[in-house]
Amino acid sequence: MASASDPVQDLADEPVDHRFKGLPPDAQTQGLTVGQLAAQRRDLHTGGFTTPVLTLDADALEHNLAALGAYAARHDLAFAPHGKTCMAPQLFRRQLDHGAWGITAAVPHQARVYRAFGIQRIFLANELVDPAALRWVAGELAADPDFRFVCYVDSVRGVHLMDRALRDAPAVVDVVVELGAGEGARTGARTEEDCRAVADAVAATATLRLVGVGGYEAEVPEADPDRVHAYLRRLTALAVEFDKAGRYAADLEEIVVSAGGSAWFDAVADVFAELPELSRPTLKLLRSGAYVSHDHGWYTRLTPFNRHPEEGGLRPAFRLWTQVVSRPSPTQAFVNAGKRDIAYDLGLPEAELVRDALTGVERPATGIRVVKLSDQHAWLETGSADDVQVGDWVALGMSHPCTIFEKWPLIPVVEADGTVTDYVRTFF
Repeated sequence: MASASDPVQDLADEPVDHRFKGLPPDAQTQGLTVGQLAAQRRDLHTGGFTTPVLTLDADALEHNLAALGAYAARHDLAFAPHGKTCMAPQLFRRQLDHGAWGITAAVPHQARVYRAFGIQRIFLANELVDPAALRWVAGELAADPDFRFVCYVDSVRGVHLMDRALRDAPAVVDVVVELGAGEGARTGARTEEDCRAVADAVAATATLRLVGVGGYEAEVPEADPDRVHAYLRRLTALAVEFDKAGRYAADLEEIVVSAGGSAWFDAVADVFAELPELSRPTLKLLRSGAYVSHDHGWYTRLTPFNRHPEEGGLRPAFRLWTQVVSRPSPTQAFVNAGKRDIAYDLGLPEAELVRDALTGVERPATGIRVVKLSDQHAWLETGSADDVQVGDWVALGMSHPCTIFEKWPLIPVVEADGTVTDYVRTFF
């Protein structure tokens, strides 16, 4: 009997074609699959790749995966990295290999992608009130006894809508009450009294099961260490209160307490370590996501490893290689990548390297600054006429991984010597 297909490995069988930006045109002409192209181990700069092309640094990627996996284990945290960052099943697989408990989602589409690639534990960090999506979740739970799904609830109305959608469903859905991070923050019940009302509404249903509490500390207004720690202590206090009051489902094997983005996971580790013993084991679930690739700006400034360098660190893994296509003056140049290719919601990219079009010699992008983006151009300000020439490749570093991955459906993974050894497929 033939063994079951592995959907992650099957990605290597996709044909290389027009859907994938920056890949060598001759790979399509030759009818190559992604796996066959990877096996050729082409050089990024001389192997036929076209610009712009986004790359992932193989060493930085592995370093980051190991760093957060080790951090979570060291602090006795379960880890469900937020998959919305990359939406890349190959990276999910590697996160799980590095000890992740499961993968976090934000919307039903993401959960469907996860299930298509065999993810067995999903934490959906939103209240889920879409009837069709809820029925799909219940069907997945009923069909696979090993599948675990948990989502937020943060309103009595939301509970009523979920219950209405699930009354004829074949499975009960696990939920955690989300405590909001304060007035003016994002989602979540604003007060402990509101959380109690939501918990009571869950208890009145036969379709939902209360398994814990959750929240997102990065939304604390005017966040600083004291305010973030205070919010997280409210969250853990709520978990303790619910346990003492007998609000969790009677058949529950573990109580879920979840928080954690990429800016304050040190505070989550601090406060979750203070949790007293509850009536059942506690799943302390961290949900950081942007760490997988890190970045060259936003998270470089915000990462908790800046506060705790003894704990390790992260490396920017992305690099967008562009090409100078116009040099109209000694102080101005244009490269062929813009808003369609570049993350720009948390700041403009930074010029890192210049690769000479004639010699292939690389040098720091000294004196070169990105000052503006058009749809398909980045505007460069240069210090002298010798900084770049038409045809030179310019490498850009960017902020905010969540809006980088989404623009590139297939991303080359590059070794330090420029050899492309793999391709990461995304599903947005």
